[in-house]
Amino acid sequence: MTHSDLVSVPGHEFDDFLFAPIREDANGMLLSVLSALTRLDMDPWQEAARLTRLSGEIATQRLASLIAALPDESSTHPDAGTIAARLIALLPHPPGPDVASGPTLPGIGSTTAHRAVVMYVIFVAVALGFQSMASRQPPAAPAESAPAASSPVIPSVPPPSSGPR
Repeated sequence: MTHSDLVSVPGHEFDDFLFAPIREDANGMLLSVLSALTRLDMDPWQEAARLTRLSGEIATQRLASLIAALPDESSTHPDAGTIAARLIALLPHPPGPDVASGPTLPGIGSTTAHRAVVMYVIFVAVALGFQSMASRQPPAAPAESAPAASSPVIPSVPPPSSGPR
């Protein structure tokens, strides 16, 4: 399992849409959907989720009106409807009627929410197992003590010599 499987960023499914270019701005920089929605003082992930829930035609009309509301729109660019249709195609498709749909966390798919719950349960079980093992270990036996510091130490001294030979 990779790190990206464990951590899910809400709204990640909208990356293709949000980072897609709309046009060049007045400074020659590419203007992405993310930048455009931010300039319109909108939350890009909420708006992407809202557009996903709409029918294709209504979502295209809504996005076209948002693109047309951007400042510095010149007439040399393709019309907002054409741009919106291209961008709406990048949004994820909502599940069809044959897919069971249950409650999910906002911005997180049901598979990701299920995976997060399973990972949490596994983590708690492992943590409790380690805690249980740690609490059942017998206390460590005390190390054998060294002789007391008050006991006299007799240095070894060579026997006295009995005189010169």
